[in-house]
Amino acid sequence: MSLKITEVGPRDGLQNEKSEVPTKDKLLYIQKLVAAGLKHIEATSFVKKENIPQLGDAKELSASLDLKGNVHFSALTPNLKGYQAAISSGFKEVAVFTAASESFTKKNINRTIQESIDGFKEIFAEAKKDGLLVRGYVSTVIDCPYEGKIDPKKVLEVSKILLDQGAYEISLGETIGTAVPAEVEKLLNILLKEIPVDKLAGHFHDTYGMAISNVQKSYELGIRSFDSSSGGLGGCPYAKGASGNLATEDLVYFFHKSGIQTGIDLSKLLEASAFMEGILQRKLASRSYIALKAKAAS
Repeated sequence: MSLKITEVGPRDGLQNEKSEVPTKDKLLYIQKLVAAGLKHIEATSFVKKENIPQLGDAKELSASLDLKGNVHFSALTPNLKGYQAAISSGFKEVAVFTAASESFTKKNINRTIQESIDGFKEIFAEAKKDGLLVRGYVSTVIDCPYEGKIDPKKVLEVSKILLDQGAYEISLGETIGTAVPAEVEKLLNILLKEIPVDKLAGHFHDTYGMAISNVQKSYELGIRSFDSSSGGLGGCPYAKGASGNLATEDLVYFFHKSGIQTGIDLSKLLEASAFMEGILQRKLASRSYIALKAKAAS
């Protein structure tokens, strides 16, 4: 199974910014990510603008993307209306979102876990008819900011339901970045008894600097799909204190230094992050970005 990196910066990264990024700058950012060699990019989310104004330009942005090319663009669709908007915009892959924590799901989408899953049934049914791929996100797979430790069996239960409904992959969201490799290993050992390894992806946050260690442990256990955000952009608006996603630069640097090729040009990836650093007018958190930028300037 080949390595897959899903770049979530344009959606998961930018949705947590205080100010809205102009559509033309989002497009340039995505084009730079494509130029760096990223083949899987989550571009936006079709949500109500009043809920997440930073992504209120989904339709406008999508009109400028090459959705029929070699890059696999996806969009987050929280409900059937969002799915229909994504379809009409030309997307061939969508993602749905739930969690292993009742409290987190309630805070995030104002539904219980079961209500969120019931709401996705229509999306899965339509996607099957339309021939579209659906990816499932399960957040708070280790810890929840409201409930604390999450039972791995709950993660297994929710993941299996999404797979049974038709999800081709489950992205396991370590949402608040508190996990250590031993906890990731415990979770995966339980999941992998009933779920094929090629159906799982790792989505780690780097609050305590453990994201790469968790990637390494996941890779050792057979996981070959990982989410990341260039420059470490992102966080979670419903998880106080959670820092950004694992930076794509850190992920690519780790794999390349480990002798595992990603097909991504690290120098061009740095250009994409540098572009967003200028747009956002603040320093990015990626350790590799900071180090490699300083090295290039010396």
